Amino acid sequence: MEPLLFTTFVIASVALIVIPGPNVLVVISTSISHGTKRGLQTVLGTSSAMAIQLIIAALGTTWLVASIAEGFEWLRWLGVAYLMYLGVTHLSSLINKKNDEKAQATGKGTFGRGFIVSLTNPKTILFFGAFLPQFVSPNGVYMNQVIILSITFLVLATLLDGLYAMIAGRLRGLIQGPRVQKVQNGVSGLLFLGAGAWLAAMRKS
Repeated sequence: MEPLLFTTFVIASVALIVIPGPNVLVVISTSISHGTKRGLQTVLGTSSAMAIQLIIAALGTTWLVASIAEGFEWLRWLGVAYLMYLGVTHLSSLINKKNDEKAQATGKGTFGRGFIVSLTNPKTILFFGAFLPQFVSPNGVYMNQVIILSITFLVLATLLDGLYAMIAGRLRGLIQGPRVQKVQNGVSGLLFLGAGAWLAAMRKS
């Protein structure tokens, strides 16, 4: 793989990843509500789902990728409903004395949360299918280059999303108290609703 082409890919990938989308909003909201550890577990979930999407995009033909994305379109609305549920649940803590959501914040639960949200965006498969080939050199083996690009993108996404989790978790740790907890849940609820609205607004190009 040509060094200049690979460097361009890294720069483009970083620029795309740092722009907040549904995955990042979920990671931040989880970190604010439950701390850095749970936020990082959410990142593991989003990255695992992303790995599946990258494999499909790398191994599938254009027709196959488009067909899979079309078939998984219903998952997007499942993801929207799930995010809206999380948002309403967090916001309900503002009027309820008992915060049941906090007790349910297990490692398995936060991993699953990230996995579901990431996997329910079928447009990601289409994006990878169109994005990765642009950085493949005609002088090298196509599949080898796609594998390298896919792994690179996944590592970058995991690291940068993890950074979001740590920053959000750090901000959470600076302030504590019962009232602050309600504010944290309120902010998280709004972020979940925002992620759900973002996912709902996404349409196939």
